[in-house]
Amino acid sequence: MPGDRSACRIGVFGGTFDPPHVGHLVTAVNVRHALALDVVLLMVANVPWQKEGSRPITPALDRLAMVEAAVADVPGLEASSLEIDLGGVSYTADTLAALDEREPGAELYTIVGDDAAAGLTTWARYEEVIARSRMVVVDRPGEPVKLPGDIEWIHVEVPRLEVSSTDLRERFTDGRPLDYLVTEAVLDVIDERKLYRNGDGS
Repeated sequence: MPGDRSACRIGVFGGTFDPPHVGHLVTAVNVRHALALDVVLLMVANVPWQKEGSRPITPALDRLAMVEAAVADVPGLEASSLEIDLGGVSYTADTLAALDEREPGAELYTIVGDDAAAGLTTWARYEEVIARSRMVVVDRPGEPVKLPGDIEWIHVEVPRLEVSSTDLRERFTDGRPLDYLVTEAVLDVIDERKLYRNGDGS
């Protein structure tokens, strides 16, 4: 990630990205536009604490390669390996602290989906996340999700795309089409690295 961005407005959009799909890209592009962010970092979790042990997770470097391919030609979006570089279980509080050191003076915006926002107070050291960044919740048309009321939220509405990484992994197994759900560049990485052949993260 390029340095010397002390005056920048940086969006931090974390995830497992297993695999990254068009819903992730639509979210990142729309939030960047709505908030006039200089860059949105798609922050690839090293070990996602909320999913650890629930299912096999594709190796972090493979997920990073997919995200790098997904955003390669998208202005203002970057894949970030920061959480992978930090090692261990990935916590947003640690990520923001490391970004503060690398990008002193930058304005940080933590981007979350509505469901994740509703559960923010269950996050490890969530108070640090709120203190170090502005909280951005991605709203989708429909029933609003109840959010913690004592947190100042920035709402950004994005199109509702019913795409899930779980469904995509299953599609690799059963042969259903992936057209327009995953970019060709990501599909190339999946093919080259022989990912998802066993219906899980391998």
